[in-house]
Amino acid sequence: MQIVGITGGIGSGKSTIARELSRRGFAVYDCDQEAKRIIAENTEVQKAIIALLGEEAFVGGQYNTSYVAQRAFAEPELLKRLNAIVHPAVLNDLKDLKDTKDLLFVESAILFEAGLDKLCDQVVCVDAPEEVRIARTMARDHCDEAHVRARMRRQTSAFSYPHSDQKKTIVLMNDGSQSIEGLVDSLIAKL
Repeated sequence: MQIVGITGGIGSGKSTIARELSRRGFAVYDCDQEAKRIIAENTEVQKAIIALLGEEAFVGGQYNTSYVAQRAFAEPELLKRLNAIVHPAVLNDLKDLKDTKDLLFVESAILFEAGLDKLCDQVVCVDAPEEVRIARTMARDHCDEAHVRARMRRQTSAFSYPHSDQKKTIVLMNDGSQSIEGLVDSLIAKL
């Protein structure tokens, strides 16, 4: 099985690339969605989150996303501890899928931070100029430029990882000069 990671900063278009791959019939593991599923289904993960954040982390058996986000993003150390619960659970879930597909794309904004890149045979870094990323995010999230820039500052660039194996990295420049379909065609050709 070949695992191809897809990552990129906010507004780069990584999710759009992943959706196009899925539309074409490729298996795509969306780490954000799968993490939500794991939190909803895995009682050990739930117990660990409650131990970390208290009973307020779940209301009526449902994950209290707004409460957790408010706490975690206000306290960087708490966010690290929360990620130390969720990331290994996602990694284990992904390892369970490893032999079920010939080719699996793994979409994650924090592919390197979560250690998922170690499972990948190739990593696709989707990039776009900063102004394009800002404009896309403002339009998508209906927010102002200052909000987008603040979110961008909290993200680490996928290209700044000294441990990233550049030989297995494919960079897709999604600056709007080529259609998403064309970008995916070129990606498939490179794989």
